[in-house]
Amino acid sequence: MTAVLPAQVGLAGDGREGRATGAGRPGATPSRIRPVRPVNVLVGVDPVVCRPATDTATCAAHHAIRHAVFVAEQGVFADSDLDAHDARDDVVHVLATHLGRPAGTVRLYPAGRPGEWVGDRLAVLPGFRSAAIGGPLVRFAVEAAGARDGTRMRAHVQLPNERFFHRLGWSTDGPVETYVGHPHIPMSTPLAGPTTPWLAGPGRAA
Repeated sequence: MTAVLPAQVGLAGDGREGRATGAGRPGATPSRIRPVRPVNVLVGVDPVVCRPATDTATCAAHHAIRHAVFVAEQGVFADSDLDAHDARDDVVHVLATHLGRPAGTVRLYPAGRPGEWVGDRLAVLPGFRSAAIGGPLVRFAVEAAGARDGTRMRAHVQLPNERFFHRLGWSTDGPVETYVGHPHIPMSTPLAGPTTPWLAGPGRAA
C-alpha cells in the first residue's frame, strides 16, 4: 500500500516527522522512511485462561501443580494432597494457564447441602505469582458453581489470603479454625446464575 504525504510535511533524515527536506525542489533527494523495528505485543488475547481439566494432560498438570505447592513447597500434606473428593463424578478440577503454560489450579464440588459448594486447592506456582492468576481462578470457580445451580460457595482460606478474598467479594464466616493441620479462616460468597453458559458443563449449558 502506498501512502502519499502532503508536500510540506515529511520525515527528517533521522526518521523524525517534520518539514520536508527538499520536497518539491527539483533535483532534491527525497526523505526516506526508516523501517520500524517490529514490536512483540499480545493484543486481544488474555494471557490467563482458566478451564476445567478434562483430559489426561490437563488433569496431570492440575495435580502436578497441587503437589508442587501443597506438598513440596508448603508441606501442608506429607506425601500427597489427593483425597476422596478427587474421585467424585461431580468434582471440577480447574487448570489456569499463562500464555499456554500451566500456572495454577482450583477445585470445586457440591458440599452436600442444597445449593452449597466448596472451593479448595487454590494454588499458583511460584514463578507465576506476579501474573495475577489467583483472581481469575477464584472468579472462574464462583461462576462455575453458580452455573451448576449453586447458591453459596464456602472455602477455608489461609490467613494471609483473607484480604485477597475480601477484595473478590467474599465474607469471613467465623473465627480461625484448624484445617488440614493448619490455621485457616472460613469464608463464603453468594453465587449467581452463569454469565457464560458452557460453564454449566456437558448437557447443562443453555
